[in-house]
Amino acid sequence: METSKNAAHDNPEEVIDTSKMTAGQRAALEMTEAARDAVAERASFAGGLFMGEFGLDQLLPFPEQDRSDRARGDEFVRGLEKFLGERTDPDAIDRDGEIPDDVIAELGRMGAFGIKVAPEYGGLGLSQTNYCRAAMLLGGWCGNLTALISAHQSIGVPQPLILFGTEEQKRKYLPRVAKGEISAFALTEQGVGSDPARMETHAEPSADGTHFILNGEKLWCTNGTKAGMLVVMAKTPPKIIAGRERRQVTAFIVETNWPGVEIVTRCRFMGLKALYNGVVRLHDVRVPRENIILGEGKGLKVALSTLNTGRLTLPAACTGLAKRCLEIVRKWANEREQWGAPIGKHAAIADKVARIAANTFAMEAMTFYTASLVDKDKKADIRLEAAMAKLWGTERAWEIVDATMQIRGGRGYETADSLRARGEEPVPVERMMRDCRINTIFEGSSEIMRLFLAREALDPHLKAGGPVLNSQLSLTERAGAALKAGLFYAKWYPRLWLPRLGLGGAAVLDPKLARHLRWAERASRRLARRLFHAMARFGPKLEREQVLLGRFVDIGTELFALTATCTRANGLMKDSGSRQEQENVLQLADYFCQIARLRVEELFRGVGHNADAAGYHTARMVLEGPVPTLNEGLMSHHAPLHPAHQPTRIAA
Repeated sequence: METSKNAAHDNPEEVIDTSKMTAGQRAALEMTEAARDAVAERASFAGGLFMGEFGLDQLLPFPEQDRSDRARGDEFVRGLEKFLGERTDPDAIDRDGEIPDDVIAELGRMGAFGIKVAPEYGGLGLSQTNYCRAAMLLGGWCGNLTALISAHQSIGVPQPLILFGTEEQKRKYLPRVAKGEISAFALTEQGVGSDPARMETHAEPSADGTHFILNGEKLWCTNGTKAGMLVVMAKTPPKIIAGRERRQVTAFIVETNWPGVEIVTRCRFMGLKALYNGVVRLHDVRVPRENIILGEGKGLKVALSTLNTGRLTLPAACTGLAKRCLEIVRKWANEREQWGAPIGKHAAIADKVARIAANTFAMEAMTFYTASLVDKDKKADIRLEAAMAKLWGTERAWEIVDATMQIRGGRGYETADSLRARGEEPVPVERMMRDCRINTIFEGSSEIMRLFLAREALDPHLKAGGPVLNSQLSLTERAGAALKAGLFYAKWYPRLWLPRLGLGGAAVLDPKLARHLRWAERASRRLARRLFHAMARFGPKLEREQVLLGRFVDIGTELFALTATCTRANGLMKDSGSRQEQENVLQLADYFCQIARLRVEELFRGVGHNADAAGYHTARMVLEGPVPTLNEGLMSHHAPLHPAHQPTRIAA
């Protein structure tokens, strides 16, 4: 049994009161907690925000990319840009619902499917930062190509093997995926979603113990209809750990040409028309034991660690999309005239343009900082920073593409093909909006991200005070825990009220940026106080106050965005050649901080004054009973599905 540095991660029931949970809730909690890494030794900047610890030294100076590393990335990114511009047509890909085979083949030849795979396994061996740069380029060009390449590398076979693969697995599979054999990740199931405790796909060991027999069906497997291999999550027989039966989830590498693997149907969506997403059925598939990743029962750790890094691709791609939107609105706002002036000079439009630019700058800062953590250590704990970058970046990207469509008006809503047909520039805002919408759902929806971040924010308190409230522990154990908790809070809580004498690193900052960071430090202590007060008020029931917890998460995320923006702006100003460039960067960062501070203050107001309870009761009323007038005027039935619209089965 693998030992943990923190007992709380091995025995969540010692920290969290599970007595009032259903069996399913308790099982899901235990499995998820067991998969969490005990990495408290690395002080996470994002995690510190919720405890009133403002670790500015972790972002100052901002970790800019090494010159030699950037030069290596430049070579690949320039080649990718040239290929995309000369050989790909995103509108045609969207229209046809297919990525041409020759495009996929050429991407494989140039190494786009093995960007982070080490050269000894046939890949380019580029850094996470360079990978994010490639994702930005793709994100601003074609959502379908972005999804193909990122799903393959970020959550498909390459990333789990880079992190956890044996040497034999790496030598067998990494050269294949680096050359362009597509891979995919199979976790979600019909009616189950991604809940590990309810997973139905299962794998039983063969009689001789050399193989596992895999059965089940996976839904929404991105790249699944094109993949040569999959990472499949499946239940394996439970084990007795510390005297208790523990459910097991294991990660397997499965080749799609093996007997019993069937691609049932290709799924179609609102956007990403060329997304090769499908339903995968597994019937008595024999998987060699050596195809287990990391170890039997460690599949959730593989999944969570892979998703941490994989999530970082989304804010990177969203940054590219946002930059493309900014390019579109700058051109249109300068050229389009209404009421005697370019529309960019009208305050309503100018406000949108300013927010697009400022939020794009912040999005990039958050992404590059988090990528730098991976470049320092491939197994770095980036779960909080990556989740924040994903949550914040995808939500801002949706706002940006929505604002872009509003600025373009009817020409934004019109398709690029229609614009082209009548002689106007085929600006694809309509396609970009359709493709962008999935980002707040992909790889953990915004709601799941907030719950995940809330759990992490509460973790130090659960360790310190959770056992006191746990009715499953004896009175003696709870009394001992109360004493320890009292000592912890007696030392920690007063510090949240005491003003700090100075802010580390502030002396090297521009005065405007230093002012914003001093405010952020105070806001972090305020956040920690308000979160503690909420725990004192609600006790164990706080976990049910999901909207309230979401506000705390959003405050912490805005503080991360503000800090990354200030520290990166400070670094860019020092490197800028002209005084005008420095002033422009400062103005952009200063404006972002102003609007971020307004958002944070609004969130703080919502913590104490809200309609959350009324909203919940209203939702229950709507869900449980008919409401006069809301049920009127609807079709009472739907026409049967036309035979032409039946799903198409795909041969394995």
